Amino acid sequence: MARIAVIGAGMGALAAAARLAVAGHRVVVYERTDTYGGALRRFERDGFAFDTGPGLLPLPAVHRDLFVKTGKEPLETCVDLVQVDPSSRHVFADGTEVSLPNASRAGVVAALDEALGSGAGARWGDFLVRAREAWDRTRRPLLEEPLWPNWQVLAEREPYPAVPHKRLLRTRRASTLAEVGAWELRDPRLAALLEIHAVELGLDPRTTPASAAVLPYMEHAFGTWYVRGGLRELARAVYERCVARRVEFRFGAEVTGVLEKDGRASGVELADGTVAEADFVVAGVAPGVLDRLTAGTVLRGDGEVPPRPATASRLMVLLALRGDRPEGAAHRTVVHAADREAELEALFGPAARPPRPTVTVLRPDDPALVPGPGHEAVTLTTVVPARPGEPSDDLAENMITVAERVVPGLRDRLLWQEVRTPADIADATGAEGGAVPVPALAAGDGRLLHPSNSTRVPGLFRVGGWAHPGGGLPHAGMSGALVAGLIVEGPDFRGSQ
Repeated sequence: MARIAVIGAGMGALAAAARLAVAGHRVVVYERTDTYGGALRRFERDGFAFDTGPGLLPLPAVHRDLFVKTGKEPLETCVDLVQVDPSSRHVFADGTEVSLPNASRAGVVAALDEALGSGAGARWGDFLVRAREAWDRTRRPLLEEPLWPNWQVLAEREPYPAVPHKRLLRTRRASTLAEVGAWELRDPRLAALLEIHAVELGLDPRTTPASAAVLPYMEHAFGTWYVRGGLRELARAVYERCVARRVEFRFGAEVTGVLEKDGRASGVELADGTVAEADFVVAGVAPGVLDRLTAGTVLRGDGEVPPRPATASRLMVLLALRGDRPEGAAHRTVVHAADREAELEALFGPAARPPRPTVTVLRPDDPALVPGPGHEAVTLTTVVPARPGEPSDDLAENMITVAERVVPGLRDRLLWQEVRTPADIADATGAEGGAVPVPALAAGDGRLLHPSNSTRVPGLFRVGGWAHPGGGLPHAGMSGALVAGLIVEGPDFRGSQ
């Protein structure tokens, strides 16, 4: 039985802790805040409750696997998991609207043809076929295996089979997501439908490699899911699974250093001067934090993917409303910006933020989130740069104005509002500027790959969204499985078969 110290209680760290405990190791989790879950937090007031992290769960199979591998009770006995239908409703700048059925290609094709005109659905369906090919080519090396030592192969090779396109007397193939939208989808609304999958993650579609086509494919193929009571309930269930497997937790325990002895990790030092010895250390922290804990030794050396801090964060406006949620209202509605190019320049360039950003409106049909009948809890989210002190008051008001397009009478129904800024995300996760990590993607010269789970310090491992395979709830869970495999089976571990 090995002694394992886990730094941080984010979802990737919890997944690793549960798996390692089941393998017979003694696991202690040190968390600097007073709770678990990382970004999966909850805000409560006057009987209302809101998720302040992700509001929907993609690829639930990752967490199903975690619960199967760590106990007898499957995921569905620990949380109430429901499929969201429609998967999303989209409102475009020209007033066009479309609701996309959940995990139904035929239904999506029909909906797009009806809303955007004949042929739109076929173009989107053909794109999904190509996106599936990119998924099949990258799924295993990016999600199910430790990062290859020759990771440059993933960085250089574009897996998306782009359609040849004649441009300026030359035949070219799309190399970015924006080019896929412009050259293959050939409708600004379809392009917006594609690009939102990147923008919501803080990725600029103009520079994001075409391999990002796997993002809409994942939603199409595996569906969109919600956890009754909010996604904080998923964090609770994973935490309780850890406790049931006898993982120990030390909340309010800030780790200030990773100890080394004879050239390998030997434990952690806490802010109060306490030293906890360990045979392995698993760090679920942002790259800058890990660098400080190890005096930079983890990141030295040639041939390793360097950490690339994310540049985007989230601004959320939590709305407590009087009046019932209308029957048939979509769980998720995306109101697209009128000027997409101006919005991209504001997010990823030097331009000022446009007055009407793209806003995602979440309206869960969940009595657990409201004090009783006659109330509704609505969450508005937009992407903002990850900068300390990012202005929020004017933007929050603009977000409410945007949301009025799809929530009639919103201001008249408003009881109160709460704004959650990048600073709140930074407090919860420790990421500078409240940055949110993005999932790993192939091509693009490796800009969207993440450092490997193993490090150059033997016995020290990375886990969570800032490590391979990157950000997002499914990816964090996968990182936990990879770290557990590397510790239990050793450096020759090559992922689940």
